Amino acid sequence: MVQNTSKKPFVLTVFTALAICLIIATTGCEKAPAWKAVNDQLITDNNITVRELAYTTETGVVSNLTDGVVTDLSALPSIELAPGVKASVYWGRGNLVSMVTMEPGSEIPKENLPSERIMIMMEGSLEQLVTGKMVEMKYELPAPMYYFSTGYVGYRHFVYLEADTPNQVKAGPNGAKFAEFYYPIRTDYMKKAGVNPPSNIKPVGKLATPTFPADKVLNLYDVQYTELIPGAWSRLINGKGVQVSAIDMFPGIEFALHNHPEEQIMTVVRGAIDEYILDGKQIMEKNTETGKQSVLFLPAQMVHGGKLSEKGCDAFDVFYPVREDYTQKMEKMLARYHAIIPVGEEVDWLGENFQFTEGPAWMNGEYYFSSMFFDIPAGTWALDPSKSDLIAMKPDGTWRYVLENKMQTNGLMAKGNGNLVACDMAGHRVIELAPDGRIVKVLATKITAGDVHKGLRLDGPNDLVIDAKGGIYFTDPQFINDPPARPSKTINYIRPDGEVVCVFENAGNKEMQMTNGILLSPDGKTLYCCSTYHLKGVAGKESEAENYLIAFDVNEDGTLSNKRRAGALKVPPTELDAGNRSTCADGMTIDELGNVYVATNTGLQIISPEGEYIGTVHTPTFPVSVCFGGENFDTLFMTCWDKIYTIKTNVKGLVYPLQK
Repeated sequence: MVQNTSKKPFVLTVFTALAICLIIATTGCEKAPAWKAVNDQLITDNNITVRELAYTTETGVVSNLTDGVVTDLSALPSIELAPGVKASVYWGRGNLVSMVTMEPGSEIPKENLPSERIMIMMEGSLEQLVTGKMVEMKYELPAPMYYFSTGYVGYRHFVYLEADTPNQVKAGPNGAKFAEFYYPIRTDYMKKAGVNPPSNIKPVGKLATPTFPADKVLNLYDVQYTELIPGAWSRLINGKGVQVSAIDMFPGIEFALHNHPEEQIMTVVRGAIDEYILDGKQIMEKNTETGKQSVLFLPAQMVHGGKLSEKGCDAFDVFYPVREDYTQKMEKMLARYHAIIPVGEEVDWLGENFQFTEGPAWMNGEYYFSSMFFDIPAGTWALDPSKSDLIAMKPDGTWRYVLENKMQTNGLMAKGNGNLVACDMAGHRVIELAPDGRIVKVLATKITAGDVHKGLRLDGPNDLVIDAKGGIYFTDPQFINDPPARPSKTINYIRPDGEVVCVFENAGNKEMQMTNGILLSPDGKTLYCCSTYHLKGVAGKESEAENYLIAFDVNEDGTLSNKRRAGALKVPPTELDAGNRSTCADGMTIDELGNVYVATNTGLQIISPEGEYIGTVHTPTFPVSVCFGGENFDTLFMTCWDKIYTIKTNVKGLVYPLQK
């Protein structure tokens, strides 16, 4: 978000504009806003296309925020909604925002809502009246790297209620905070804030169709993202006359100067952004140390832009009327996602109470997966093959042990001859297993050829993929108990003749902190590998790879070249706050069309062959790995920490080994 530097900067300030407007006013100007002269000049200088609405949005309401001026939430009127319940309220011409704080056990008495309301949890928990029942709503999000002790993804509940709906709210034992967004403006809230509303508030000239059903508590983290610009992603919630854009903006991105005919109320909920408003710059932030939380009202057509801080910024943008261009973007992205995941399809629970589940593969009508022991409570993540299992599960959820307390396998893949190829991580080897768990053949224990690491033992084979020649690529991130035998993390290749070579060395830990999940494109010409972590200031774990899926060209002899970024993966806000870009990207699978499915700490992210983000399959516990399976090979089987989930798709998975 930055001003266009290709034009000569326009130096007229808002104060100059005020003086100009005062002069014009004495000669017959009719109530032109003080900022209009600056605004018009910026539109001309920056070649900004001005979009107009074909209907009126005038309501007669005047905002209690100053046009284009960043305000701290604490400076706004605080009203009492009920004993122990306070709210900071602010509004534009069409929408009112109320940031509500409830003391433990406090209650908003039953009422009929005078306006439609979108409510989003901010802290704590409460009970909300929904279709005659009190339903729990909560906000819970783990701290950075907390995923590695529970696998828990988190909740930010929201609900949409139409006007005239019965409403009642009761705070949980630790209290609650939530944001609510109204259309039309609640005049009783205006009166409580000491403002007399117009006697007759005019309605918007055109109403929208709500995007979610009324009277249903949902998790905001389950809502699919809409890309607004590269690096700025929104979860959109439309009412009839209010639109909430829960936007996540990645560190360092920029918004060029622009404007729109819809007014905007912006509330920062995490991080910071330099807002360019007219010809000036103002900082918006949510500062946990000082308690400062910025809000902003941008009237229709006011020119603005901005640049994100090093930790990015999340915000609630509220638009009046609903932005049709945003809705169209959302519908386009949803259509692409639902071409893969059917409309209405949700994840199905298949089993739980396993250990750390990994490396799934479909073979002989069953899903095989590793159930790995790690000493997580001690914080050491120590492996123990004597407490680890290999399990086969049928599509109905019934399962059996293939190996019990004998081996700590990780990545698995059907070889095509009725056997499995397995990474025996703690055993420092890659092996071929029969369906009953017998070792048919040891495929690799050390690097036997090439110029890199020749003669050295394998450390901890993690994941693998089989090519059309019968060769096997496998990753070795050195995730083991004993000291590494090799100097760096690698990608390796077992040639069809049995020789084992290192084809990628992550020297100095700079490119990929862990060489983890791995797979091949349908034509076998591209190899993908996950870069799991990006940790700042952590000895031995700091990397430069950030949040990208990595791709290589596959050469005729099986070596790799042209390492590049192949698609950006979403990062949870807790990681950004810690200064990291960790996605915990692990196991992957791919469909016949070349779409890549990456298990991450925000869900199963889908990336197109062109590297574009398509969407995320959300699971209650974050997925560690994934494969296609089922009778038609169109079901995603996800190992999610100690649980198993599946979901049906409209596509079929790519069958390995690849065909020549």
